This record gives sequence, C-alpha cells and structure tokens, in this order.
Amino acid sequence: MKQRKGILESQEATAASAPSVKARGSSQGLQQGVSPPPQLKPINAFFIFFLANSIAAIFSPIQDCDEVFNYWEPTHYLNHGYGLQTWEYSPEYAIRSWTYTALHAVVIWAGRLLPFTTKTFEFYVLRIVLGFICAVCETRLYSTISRTINPRVAIFFLMAMIFSPGMYHASIAYLPSTFAMYTTMLGVSSFMDWSGGIKTARGIFWFALGALLGWPFSGALVLPFIFEEVFLAVTTGEMRTCFKRLLDGVGRSLIVLVVQVAIDSFFYRKLVCVPLNIVLYNVFSGDNKGPNIYGVEPWHFYIRNLVLNFNVWFALAVIALPLVLLRHFICGKTVSKQHIRGITFVTPFYLWLAIFTLQPHKEERFMYPAYPALALNAATALHIILARFGTLSIIPARLKLAVVCLFILGAVDFGALRTIGTITAYSAPLEIYAPLQRPGVTEHGDYVCLGKEWYRFPSSYHLPYGVKAKFIQSEFSGLLPGEFSEASGYSGPFPGTWMVPSGMNDENREDVGKYTDISRCTFLIDSYFPDASWSALEPKYILDRKTWEPMACEEFLDASRTGILGRLLWVPEWPIIPAKYRREWVWLPHPFKRPPASPYPNWSLTGTKPLPYRAFRYGPKYNVTMGLRTMHWDDWIELDSDYLKYHTLKAQRILTRGLKCSKTAPEAFDGACELLEELCDYLPQRYPGLYRRMDGALRNLVTGEVFDVRKRPLQEDPMQMAGRMVQDDLALMVEKEDGQYYLLAGSILLAGFWRLEDKFGMPLSEIHTSGDVPQFREKLEKGMTNFFRRISPEKPVLRNNYFIQVDDELAWSSSIGDEDGERVGWFTAEKNKAVEHHWFRSERQSLRRLPRSGAVLFTIRTYFHPITEICKEPYVPGRLASAIRSWGDDVSRYKGKERYGDVLLEYLDRMHTEQVEGGLDLSREEEFGGYPY
Repeated sequence: MKQRKGILESQEATAASAPSVKARGSSQGLQQGVSPPPQLKPINAFFIFFLANSIAAIFSPIQDCDEVFNYWEPTHYLNHGYGLQTWEYSPEYAIRSWTYTALHAVVIWAGRLLPFTTKTFEFYVLRIVLGFICAVCETRLYSTISRTINPRVAIFFLMAMIFSPGMYHASIAYLPSTFAMYTTMLGVSSFMDWSGGIKTARGIFWFALGALLGWPFSGALVLPFIFEEVFLAVTTGEMRTCFKRLLDGVGRSLIVLVVQVAIDSFFYRKLVCVPLNIVLYNVFSGDNKGPNIYGVEPWHFYIRNLVLNFNVWFALAVIALPLVLLRHFICGKTVSKQHIRGITFVTPFYLWLAIFTLQPHKEERFMYPAYPALALNAATALHIILARFGTLSIIPARLKLAVVCLFILGAVDFGALRTIGTITAYSAPLEIYAPLQRPGVTEHGDYVCLGKEWYRFPSSYHLPYGVKAKFIQSEFSGLLPGEFSEASGYSGPFPGTWMVPSGMNDENREDVGKYTDISRCTFLIDSYFPDASWSALEPKYILDRKTWEPMACEEFLDASRTGILGRLLWVPEWPIIPAKYRREWVWLPHPFKRPPASPYPNWSLTGTKPLPYRAFRYGPKYNVTMGLRTMHWDDWIELDSDYLKYHTLKAQRILTRGLKCSKTAPEAFDGACELLEELCDYLPQRYPGLYRRMDGALRNLVTGEVFDVRKRPLQEDPMQMAGRMVQDDLALMVEKEDGQYYLLAGSILLAGFWRLEDKFGMPLSEIHTSGDVPQFREKLEKGMTNFFRRISPEKPVLRNNYFIQVDDELAWSSSIGDEDGERVGWFTAEKNKAVEHHWFRSERQSLRRLPRSGAVLFTIRTYFHPITEICKEPYVPGRLASAIRSWGDDVSRYKGKERYGDVLLEYLDRMHTEQVEGGLDLSREEEFGGYPY
C-alpha cells in the first residue's frame, strides 16, 4: 500500500507544473527518482484516432439533411452530372462555396480510379478520407499538448475525443463546421506550439482557412489567441513584432480568400465572395429571412446536447477555467506569461458556447468547431483534479485508483452505449437503398420517390447510375431542393452551377414545382409508425400492397413509444430489463415472399401415410432444449391419409365448442388474415389433388368447402377457417408494447392436454410457467425470448416432442379430467392401465414469422398411434424405453410417468428383447433413419 501511494505522489510531483504551459525554450525536467507521466507516441495515437474515425465513417448515420442537400448532392453533380440543388447554390444567393465542394469532388474523382467502384463506394471513400484528415489533425493537436502541456493531459484529450458520441458524428461529417473543426485543431496547435512569428502566422492562417472555405463564424475561435498576442506585446513592448506576425497571418489568409473568390466566381459566372454572403444572410437579412425561419431553440439546447454527446467530459470542460484560476491565483502563484497562456487555451470553448447560446437558431453541428476545445478543457480539468486527488494521503492508494478507474470507465461506457445506440437505432436510411444496387433491379431513368422521409435521404450516391431521387408532396410545406440543370450546348463545364434555377427563394416558401406525381415513381421510400398521424398527403404507403410491392425493410427506432433511456443509450433486449426502459421497435411489413411449393410427390388421400416421427433418443440423460432445426418451405404443412378423420373431428369440435377452441383477438386479426392468405397460396401448390384456387377463393375438392378469404366480413373467425384447412392446430403470437409475445389468436382443436381458453392472452413465458414446463426458467426462457425477437420471415424452423397418453382420444385426453372441469392433470388418471390403452402422441411444430403482420405462427401437427403399433417397428421399443428412463424427476412429473411407467417400461423391455432375440442387429440402427424418425 505504501509503495503504491508513493508512486501516485511521485506522479503528482511531476505534474505539479503541468497546467502551466512551458515558456519558449524551456525544458521540462524530472526530479530524481520521479516517474514520468504516461506517454503514447503520436504515431500510435494517430492509429487510434483513425480507427475510431473509420468506424464512424462506415457506421455513422447522417444526422443533418443539410449535409446531404448542400454538400453531398452538389458534389454528386460535379462527379456525375446531376443532383439535387438547394436555393443556397442558386447564383441569386450564392451562399455556398463551390471551392469547398470541388475539393471533395476531386477526392471522389481520385477514388473512382480504383477498380470495381460504385457510387456507394465513392460515398464511403470520401468518408474514410475525411476520417483520415481528422485523425491527422487530432494527432497534431495531441502531439502538441503532450509536448507543451503534459503527456497525461494529452492522453485525457485522446480519450475525450475517441469515446465521445459527439466526435463520432463530427469527425467524418461532410460539413463546413467539421472542416472548421479540422482547421481549429491545426490553429490551436500552432498557437500552442509557440516559437515566434511563423507559428502565430500559421495559426491565423489555419483559423482563416476554416472560416473562409468552411464556416465564417468559426473565425471567432481565434480571438482569444489574438488577444493573448496583443496583451503580451503590450506588456513586453513588442508591438512592432506582434504587428508583423499578425500581418503575416492576415496576408496568408487573403491569399486563400483570393483563390476562393476566383474559383467560386468561375462556377457562378459572376464575382462572388461566399463568406461575405453567408454573414450578410445570417446576420443582416431581416425578419422574414435568415436562420431563424428554420426554427429556434431554448437557451439550454446546447447544454443538453453536449451532456448527451460528451457526458462527464462536458462537465469537466465547464469547470476548467475556474480550476485553472484556482490553481494559479488562490494558491498564491504569481501571474506569468505561462499562466496567461494556460488561461488562453481554455477560453475558446467558453467564448464559442456563449456566442451560440445567445443565437435563437441552434443546431448540433454548430458546436463542431469547438469540440476539440471542449476536449482540451476537459482533459485539463481532469488532470488538475487528479493531481490534487493524488495528494490526499488520508485516502488509500488502491481506493484512489479504483475511483479514478470507475470514473474513466463510466465516461467511456456511457459514450460507447450512446454511440452503439445511435448505430443500432438510426442506421436504416443508409441501409435501405442497398437492394437497388442488385443487378436487374433498376433501369436507367427510374425514379426513387421521397415523401415524408425526404430529410433522411442519404444522397444520390446511394442510388444506381441513372436513377434519380424525386419528391412527392407530403405535409412538409417548406422549400425542397430542385435539380441542377443538365442542359447541354453551353460553353464551359457545369452549367448547373451558374444557371439560375426556377422556384428558388430564401424565405423557405414552398414551391409545388419541386413535386413529382406519384404515378411516375418506380420506387418509394417510406416509414411506418403505428402512433403516427396519417393524412391524404401521408397515407400508409407501406400497407398499400395493391400499389406497392415491398423490396426491403430495415429497423428504425420508434422514439414516440420508447422511454428516455432507450432513446439515449443502447439498452440490451434482456428480459430482466423492465419493458419501459427497453427500446420499442415497430414491425414493418417484410418484403419476403415464401418460395412456391412443389407438389407433394404422388400424394393421395388414401395412399400417403402419416410420417413416422419418433422424436426420442437413447439415454442416459434427457436434455431440455428448444430442439430447433431448419424447415424446408415445401414441408410447411403436412397432410396425409388421416386428413378426413382429422377434418371431421375438427368440424365437430368447432360446432360444439366454438370460441373455446378457436378465436382471434382484435390485435391479431391482420395476422390471422395473413395466415389465411398464406394457406390459400400454399395448399393448392403443395396438394393440387385436394385444393384448388378458384376466382381468388380456395376450394376443397374433396369436401366441397369454399374459403373466400377476401370477403369482409369473413364467413367465420379467421383462425377457425384456417383450422378447417389443415390437420394442424394453429397459434399466433403477437408482440405487444412491452416487448413480450402474447397468444392472441388460435385454433387449438386437437391439443389433448391443454385448452386455448386457459392460455389465451397470456405472454409466452406465462404460457409455459402456468403449464409447469420443466426447467423453463433455467434453460428455456432467455433463449426462447431472444428467438422470438430474432426470428425472421425467411428462416422458419421445426421442432418435435412426444407424450404418452393413457386413452385413445385425440382431441382431449379425458384421462386427465373433464375438458370443462376446473382442475385437470395427471393426478386424475388411472394408474397402470393395460398397455393396450397406452398411446404414443407425437407433435411436429413449425415456427415462422409472417412477413406482413410480424406475428409468429405455430403450427402443431399431432400424430397419434397405439404404443403396441409403433413397437412393431425395429429399434423403437429399446430406444423409447431408454428415453423414458432418462427423464429427470421434473420431466417425469410433467409427462405423468408415475401413472403408466411400470406397465409401459415392462412392455417396452419385453418387446425389445423379442426383437433382439429375433435377430435385430443393434449396430445397424442408423440405417433406419436418424432423429426425429
């Protein structure tokens, strides 16, 4: 303990002068026997920064439609000759710089030289390059902090940058504010690494580059450094030298401005100073124009936003200046140039936050240029706190270490959960366009239309060559982008940059000329949220199957139905987490279509015998599992020579028991109708000798029944109708708002041991716990819950199980009690009845998700045979006896073994012995088929 304490104190001694910045020409000495602060080489820091930025480049959703329409689309025009145009690029207003856009277009042009490129590939190439540039700038600032302040501060700066959700979005955004963030890092680094006039001029140049090519207002971040220069010059009498340094920086900036004006004027075909136009519009445009017409936010908007994007790092950044002042002044230290420099370095963040908090119009991206300043402040504050914390001798060293680790891990974990939450919740707009890239899906000239989802469009780079985005009218009544002119025959390239488009204005007034008639749309992008309001302009396109055929569907968080925790962070879908904290996902109709079924080979109503499912294995141990295996689509429903017997029994029970056995809750009606449609499509394909599709209805060629599933109201309950079509029992599980699946529709006519009226409306877990299913809580519940959430329409599964019954009644086993009695169970069954009363009951269950409704469908086909009949089959008696003996006590109670075990096992052993004595070769059992036969 004492040794660890000594290490902490030694490190504090090294860091004692850390918050003060080293003067020119000074060196940082180490006391004898004192460990240096931890260091990370700049090249290693670069790889860490670049890895984090590359992850963001690949996975980060686009947060701002301004990024798409004001930067990606004009770049697409330069690269491919067409794209969407906002009013800002109209020569009438010219408040966007073609110089900035052209630089990115050149990067994409260079990326197009690579083989096998697509437009989507170009999109990600530019994002990766932006991430690389950001990593270079971050590394430059990191290196400077490490060299001029303290390596530990640099480490904290790195952590704040790579683990903050804010930087995850900002690092690779194609926005002027992100570009200004890059140049801010280079500018701060230049001023921080001060060695005379060249660094001052270079610092001014970097800030000016960000302000001119990027965002003019970002130039405000240079003010603290200019003030420091002037202040120190006045106090030292070096005003002449200071003026030269400032003039050098201004001269370099003017060169940038001249080049920019020349390039922008070339594109606009008139003399244009874009930075000036931006300032004039945003500051001096008047009441009906300017940024405020796009919405205003309360004063605390940025505080809330920065808490979300930087969590504890933001709190540390806010207290950085008081901590620096406290250390320098209250502790009795004299003011020096180094102290002034330390204060200067933490000032830009406060200046930026104050300026933009006072502006009514606020957007998250406006904070991007100050993100590095925030991280530097946070790193400085954390270093000061830890330095003081390390001197508290009353706290054990291990406890200090634990507190520090918990703090750092908490900040990292919160940031990671926020970032993962963004990826998992909002990535759909980047993924939904992928099917359009498949060969043969689109043709040149196709239109992809956007209604209420216009602001989530990720750019034309996600559309195939020659396929264009169009807007259809929605409830949005502002000004949408138009299209760059593709006119030919004009002198010079890119006529769309200088030709004045029609219908543009700077007051966000709607122009109906921007809309396309929906009849011209080849594809449509839409979203579906159950609680959303619908109108004539925003109908439920997704549910309109007569007009639109679904091609792809991606999950998108339903924020209106998700609690605040689920909206802010990634929350695991674990049953132990209360539903109000989990995320709410809306099932959208899936584009999957079941493959056409091939006719059952040589099927006949008399000759196709029931399949011999013998779903039991040799011991020594019975394993409780879900036992799932993949289902081939042809094998979804099994009909055989017992069909008429089952059909007659089902019809009788529907007549006598009605809703006790078949019913549908209102929430499951759509799913039940979808099931009818699926059966009407599948059965004539698989069993053409029994069913035929006629005039949209399904006709049973043997019984003469006609099932018209289109007629409303239906002729009977949809589950009841479905139950008549097949030999299976049917159950529909529907997800509710709490994330659990409930039994809300069923046709349970031949269950034998359970009643629909007992389980109807129960969630999945309660269905099993109320039936005392063995080891459900321990082994099945978590896996089953996750399976229901994950099962997709294209991946159906099968499972089998079996029971022993001591009567010959298929529909309801009367041996366990009266079907209408209050209490039923094995305790009522007669013990050790003769083996002739023992029947083998086998169930083959299929599970699949219905693509339109999202309901999970169980089909339960029961096979029912006397034990004495199946024991004539080779190997069955010995295998079944071994399986029954492998049951644990809980499984034995569940399956009622105590009521029949003695008689049954004695019979099975005897039959097995007879088979062996009759020459049965036990070594050849595998030749007779594997599980479940």
